[in-house]
Amino acid sequence: MRNALQWIRSLLFNFQMYVSMFVVAVIFLVPMIVSPKGALLAAKCYCWWVIWTAGWMIGLKVEVRGKVPHGEVLVAAKHQSFFDVIVIFSCLPRPKFIMKRQLLFTPILGQYAYRLGCIPVDRGKRAAAINKMVLDGAAGKADPGQLVIYPQGTRVAPGQKKPYKRGTGALYKQLGQDCVPVAINIGIFWPKRSILRKKGTAIVEFMDPISKNKPVEEFMSIMEAAVEKRSKELMAEVGFEE
Repeated sequence: MRNALQWIRSLLFNFQMYVSMFVVAVIFLVPMIVSPKGALLAAKCYCWWVIWTAGWMIGLKVEVRGKVPHGEVLVAAKHQSFFDVIVIFSCLPRPKFIMKRQLLFTPILGQYAYRLGCIPVDRGKRAAAINKMVLDGAAGKADPGQLVIYPQGTRVAPGQKKPYKRGTGALYKQLGQDCVPVAINIGIFWPKRSILRKKGTAIVEFMDPISKNKPVEEFMSIMEAAVEKRSKELMAEVGFEE
């Protein structure tokens, strides 16, 4: 009976989440066109709304640990669900994401992503996009902020393993910025490709930054070990066993 009620709550939550996405996008359409700050405010409002409704509609609370970065840094995060994107975005003062170029052509949302300064990347042409981003930053054309990348390139369900892609190392080297690893346990409560949302405490933890200018191989090793180890600990904290 309890599981059936949670399914119903999950359905209602999911429905309102996508309806509210459309509503917020329309309400802030003119401010988004006028200024990137309008797009940022819209995205922040939406993220805050989803986190708030998740708390009372499905019993999913959010806990953020560690020191949230405010300067220009690279953020390398574990990616298990859409919800970790929302929580990380809500925490960072000026977040930007590396995203698939195809998403730019999504009605309304693509325009928001562009105004937020997200970096569109074609499959197989990531290096060219990164080079342009670095050059724009050096020329003062790119907005400052925290660039978020998912080193595994896709959502990875708890207990599954996927390799960390070397593109993160190339980006770290080219940007010349510190990197903040981020661990999560959110996939336990927000399963990949599932309607059901579970009760519990979704944790996002910002860890100590990895200093810039380390050799790429050393950086990749430190970053992967930190994200994987701490994510496993956070999942074990809520009862998940691999």
